[in-house]
Amino acid sequence: MDQQLLKGFYHTPPLWIKQQFGLRQFEFPKLKMESRADFDLPENLRLGHQMEHVFGHLISSSKDYEVVFNNLHVEEGKTRVGELDFILKNRASQKFVHVELAYKFYIINPTISEPIYRLMGPNKRDMFYTKLDKLKEKQLPLLFHEGLSSYWTSINVDPAEMEQQCCFKAQLFTPYFKDTAFIRPLNTNCISGKWIRFDDFDTTDFRNAQYYIPKKLEWVITPHDDVVWLDHYETLMEVNLRMVRENAPMVWTRNPSGKIEKLFVVWW
Repeated sequence: MDQQLLKGFYHTPPLWIKQQFGLRQFEFPKLKMESRADFDLPENLRLGHQMEHVFGHLISSSKDYEVVFNNLHVEEGKTRVGELDFILKNRASQKFVHVELAYKFYIINPTISEPIYRLMGPNKRDMFYTKLDKLKEKQLPLLFHEGLSSYWTSINVDPAEMEQQCCFKAQLFTPYFKDTAFIRPLNTNCISGKWIRFDDFDTTDFRNAQYYIPKKLEWVITPHDDVVWLDHYETLMEVNLRMVRENAPMVWTRNPSGKIEKLFVVWW
């Protein structure tokens, strides 16, 4: 599973290329993933923190960067006001870069006109545009917080000389009954599957397929055959329990021809 997770993270495309929204995308170094060894992923962490461990492991094993600091806590007295994800050192240029990491799953709502407002979490509680605002207004400015001055002294660097970038990877999901979704300037390579409302999923059109409801960590990986598949009725029972809790699950679908796809079933 950890090997699949490393590959899933590495091969997930960035949500934009180079510079957009005033934010420069971190260009991930080229790595040979085929022979990559497993690593120990801490359990009982939310997905975002698990992705930080994956990022740190992959970067540490690259020839391009050294991880200098990660999860630097920023405190004012006894109050923690935030943290920096990663401070990296480019081995070739010897320059330092501050990288904020995000790994997101967004559905695309085509009823909204502006692309950046179309992206939202499957439960409608996580919006792309609010994440952008948080990055620009809160997370990146923390680099210059006076509480971190001792760290910069220890590596003899002025934070004003550091470049700030985002490693913002995402999987996007288009409406099931709509073939295309305009999202430029965002990266269309991020489109990973479709989403559907529960009432539309609860129809005879889906009875001939088989289904698997992955754990959240499995959302990252490429769907595969080596799971216990459920029929449509069994899946409806499981998904309905999540609908009651207003929790939109990801479902892997395997159609009669054997093709496997990712699908979010939403409650709203």
